[in-house]
Amino acid sequence: MPGPPLWLLAELTYRCPLQCPYCSNPLDFSRHGEELSTAQWIEVFRQARELGAAQLGFSGGEPLVRQDLTELIRAARGMGYYTNLITSGIGLSEARIAEFAAAGLDHIQVSFQAADEELNNLLAGSSKAFAQKLAMARAVKAHGYPMVLNFVTHRHNIDDIERIIELCLELEADFVELATCQFYGWAELNRAGLLPTKAQLERAERITNQWREKLAAQKHPCKLIFVTPDYYEERPKACMGGWGSLFLDIAPDGTALPCHSAKLLPVQFPNVREHSLKHIWFDSFGFNRYRGDDWLPEPCRSCDEKDRDFGGCRCQAFLLTGDAEATDPVCGKSAHHGLILDARRQAEEAPKGLDELVQRNVRASQIICKG
Repeated sequence: MPGPPLWLLAELTYRCPLQCPYCSNPLDFSRHGEELSTAQWIEVFRQARELGAAQLGFSGGEPLVRQDLTELIRAARGMGYYTNLITSGIGLSEARIAEFAAAGLDHIQVSFQAADEELNNLLAGSSKAFAQKLAMARAVKAHGYPMVLNFVTHRHNIDDIERIIELCLELEADFVELATCQFYGWAELNRAGLLPTKAQLERAERITNQWREKLAAQKHPCKLIFVTPDYYEERPKACMGGWGSLFLDIAPDGTALPCHSAKLLPVQFPNVREHSLKHIWFDSFGFNRYRGDDWLPEPCRSCDEKDRDFGGCRCQAFLLTGDAEATDPVCGKSAHHGLILDARRQAEEAPKGLDELVQRNVRASQIICKG
């Protein structure tokens, strides 16, 4: 019997004013159904809280495009959630920050594309994005929130890791996530142009560790979190701490998912418009499909690490092999590990340039969907 979902992610919308080429939203996001209404989202929050969910993240797309965001925050806070807004900062203002604070929002995370204005704006697809992000990051700090910043790193910005860290310190960041791109959605489509080389990754991690030591010696409050891409690991990660173990994602159209990328899998997932969250979490086929280890193939079934990684990421396995039950190719024991080695070689020998990346936008989504 699984425990309760402790972390609820509300993907309020797939709409977004930016066009990041590493976006993890579905490639055909423009074809997805109507977004849940305010009342429907509040009912989702209520049911999840009743099951035991304690943390609620507001995500997207860009959640700020929802005009009911303040109402949703206030409702979630009234239920006792710890609430977190995950935003690009585009559409934010000092007035909205104050409004969110009054509604009870606990935490705001602002994302950047780069520490260089020109590169940031190029990746975002907006000539004003960087200036807006800087202003809003400072405003978030001024309103008493912890300064939490996220930089998605990849081959085109990871060499500037020192400048990224310096910018974070200038902004008085408390927590910084330096998350090397994970390859789902648009990032998977653009993998040949985003995956850094091993040398780039090792240099970035070395510099980050040097800064950690320097900050610790100064008793500086800033915490640097460095996330490596699976493609340079020999053992896979456990999907969200284990499939259907802790994490519950609700997509904009109400589809309930065990992780935010699971929509790409050939699995029929339930919808909150049709089923209760209690049924979805405990009894639905989608949430029980890869729970535990009874479903595991070899070599996972006989592996002494299966209780740690559960065969790895189902989305990654499906994207790389076409088989959602396959051992995650990141694993050195996988029969498909050569696919990971090929991707590493491509990063060294024949990467795509910045100008070859496909940016996330509605038109591209429609073209890709048509095939």
